Amino acid sequence: MGSTGTSQRTRVTINCDMGEAYGSWKMGPDEELMPLIDLANVACGFHGGDPVVMRKTVQLAKKHSVPVGAHPSLPDREGFGRRHIDLSPDDLFAQLVYQIGALEGMLRSENMKLNHIKTHGYLWRYCEASEAHCKAVMRAIQVFDVPMLVIAGTRMEKMAAEMGIPYIPEFYPDIYYNEEGKLMSILRDGRVNLEDVQPKVERIIVHDEVVAKTTGKPVKMNFAGRDFSCCIHSDLPRQFDLLPYRTYY
Repeated sequence: MGSTGTSQRTRVTINCDMGEAYGSWKMGPDEELMPLIDLANVACGFHGGDPVVMRKTVQLAKKHSVPVGAHPSLPDREGFGRRHIDLSPDDLFAQLVYQIGALEGMLRSENMKLNHIKTHGYLWRYCEASEAHCKAVMRAIQVFDVPMLVIAGTRMEKMAAEMGIPYIPEFYPDIYYNEEGKLMSILRDGRVNLEDVQPKVERIIVHDEVVAKTTGKPVKMNFAGRDFSCCIHSDLPRQFDLLPYRTYY
């Protein structure tokens, strides 16, 4: 796992958030992407997805032998899980266990196992602002005894290490970073220009750094010597441009 820091070679995997459609509303080219990725993070119904979509996405992953993780969120379908929703730590714990448990049940129906957990949207900002909420998230993950994908350099990464939760740090090529190496807001700051996404991936692999939008200066990400995963958002145009970097060593 990326948390050990002992690997002599760095493996970069591609993970993708999937199953985020619901009803007649479509989201992302899941069928085209699934054969090309390493890990699928399947929405659990609170920001996207529904039981039928969840089942179909699990079946699609099984067809292509792609490990499946849960992608739970705050209860915010209208805002796609990217807004602050006021919850107590105990309520947040319950919301997450409920969602992850639903996906785990769907996986069992297909004789598959839950591979990992990756939180969605505003949840990481919630954790940055509140140690109690971050601990609630970690407690929910511990219930299922699987690794997590976690945004590098966050309170979540630090707490995962402290609580002994195995994790893989994560990099986002389509989201801006600030001078502290932290993700900026999609809603406030937008997304990286499409023509800059591929060079950003090359830079993190070769130089272990990103260029901060706020200062224009390089910021070390400290991935060197650790496995990490690169997230492709299924609603990102030209997702396929990133796939040559799958399992790069």
